[in-house]
Amino acid sequence: MSGKRHYRLRCGLCDTTFVDDGLMLSCPSTHEPALLRSQYDERQFVPDPTADGVYRYHAWLPVIRRLAGSDRPYAYQSVRLSRFLGLPKLWIAFSGYWPARKVMFETATFKELEAYAVMSRVPQTVEDVMVVSSAGNTAAAFAKVCSQNEIPCLLIIPASARTKLSFAEYCHPAVRIVALDGGADYTDAIRLSERIVQRDGFFPEGGVRNIGRRDALATTLLSATEAIGHLPDFYFQAIGSGSGAIAVHEAAKRLHADGRWGSHFPRLMVSQNLPFAPIADAWKLRKRKFIPVETALGRRLAHETVAPVLTNRKPPYSLEGGLFDVLSESDGEVFGVASEDALKAVQMFEELEGVDIDPAAGVALASLIEAKRTGQVTPDSTILLNVTGGGFALRQSEQDDLTLTSVSLTLSAQVASSDAGVEEVLRLFA
Repeated sequence: MSGKRHYRLRCGLCDTTFVDDGLMLSCPSTHEPALLRSQYDERQFVPDPTADGVYRYHAWLPVIRRLAGSDRPYAYQSVRLSRFLGLPKLWIAFSGYWPARKVMFETATFKELEAYAVMSRVPQTVEDVMVVSSAGNTAAAFAKVCSQNEIPCLLIIPASARTKLSFAEYCHPAVRIVALDGGADYTDAIRLSERIVQRDGFFPEGGVRNIGRRDALATTLLSATEAIGHLPDFYFQAIGSGSGAIAVHEAAKRLHADGRWGSHFPRLMVSQNLPFAPIADAWKLRKRKFIPVETALGRRLAHETVAPVLTNRKPPYSLEGGLFDVLSESDGEVFGVASEDALKAVQMFEELEGVDIDPAAGVALASLIEAKRTGQVTPDSTILLNVTGGGFALRQSEQDDLTLTSVSLTLSAQVASSDAGVEEVLRLFA
């Protein structure tokens, strides 16, 4: 790629446009928080059949270079699961490890999409270290992509997420991993990251504010729409921050504006793992206000779920362009799913489709089963189920050379919340 930007950034609130520097996360104007959105030179959906992996959709990705090793979501029409559920128009977007279907996400999670696009957006001249907080899957993805391409990165995770970090090769020394022990959760990792990026030599990945992350996640819908031939009626996904749901709605707007893929937006049918479901609680009220989960309660509830990757205590719900807006515009719904139902759905998927899936994907499938039971979806509905991770157990069984990556530093939750914790992290780069 030439390195030239083929898009501009537009503020969703004040409508100001900007030339991207690869690091911009928010509008510099003084107003309420709002997401930036990509405005691409190419207004039609034009996949590139000559490009590998996620870069097939580079015309609608904010990237200026291509990194080695990417894959893209595999979209297919279900046969056995759709027959079992009585939903003949059920399509599945699978991001994971499934060699039989020729989809090879090494980390078995759709977070690899984010990592490739985010790092491909950053200019090679940037010498500072990107800081990424993660509940596990995102860290695995960035560890893989940054190691393979020798890009400096600092990953901060709760210690419980370390099981996600298994690779055939050791992480490159440019990648440093900090694990937070003592009952720490994803939000604790976010808070430490926010303090680290205030120091010289570091910059934030940005989460949902990073248009690289959102537009990469949107390739799930792009891949499915390309396979189906039109936009689906319903889109099912389990969410933590909700970045994927926001991304899908933004992509649906682009596809709608293209004029060739349908005249409606897919209804966003998103789900959380009970007892941790603050987004479901907020959406029941149909009001923009979101009440964050108190720290101690949030930690306890997160440990009671089977899908801790879905336990973000401060999701982008209220800001302009956030979850409240996309759920409202798409006439969406939010489900709370019990862990027992999620695990039953995981077993059902493996028995019928032939591959294991992540518990978070089980949450999404369980919500689809509930929507069918209550008549919210019908046999004539075109449905897209986003399986955000799968094949982890298959990969473990097939690749006997996988090694659990060692962490660079372990901190207690208490130390991580102090200045001493910040200083210990900084010493990794001294």
